[in-house]
Amino acid sequence: MLPEPAAATDPARLLVTYLDHFRSEVVRKLTGLADGELDTSQVPSGWTPRQLVNHLVHMERRWFIWGYLGEDVGDPWGDRDSTGSWQADADMDELVDQLIVGGRRTAAILGEHALDSASATTGRFADADDVPTLMALGFHVLQEYARHAGHLDIVRELTDGMTGEG
Repeated sequence: MLPEPAAATDPARLLVTYLDHFRSEVVRKLTGLADGELDTSQVPSGWTPRQLVNHLVHMERRWFIWGYLGEDVGDPWGDRDSTGSWQADADMDELVDQLIVGGRRTAAILGEHALDSASATTGRFADADDVPTLMALGFHVLQEYARHAGHLDIVRELTDGMTGEG
């Protein structure tokens, strides 16, 4: 179930709680899908569940590791093909592992850095006068997870009728 609002005094911990929730909902919605279902699109835009997970892995890495920390992440846009469409050819277990490991890294970043600290200018952001704060990135990634978890809810219902939260 979605975390209930509480008297949380640590906004970073609250961000981690909600990110963990939506990440676990994505994993739960994938559980039980056959390979064919993971690679079949149920929506007119054409993305598949495997591609969505690959996108989430890369998206979180782009914002927190490459964006905020300024670290090299290899191919930050590895979730897209030359036309900008989502792609994925990795094993689903591998992608889920990357999603979970990425979540742990995100939790560490949010726990070790002030939310009002600016992103590095050595990675995604080059203009020191226009870099987002860690809080801005956290909220952006949270909305990405919430939005895509909702997309996956619909795809799962269309695929086999599964509905609801865990």
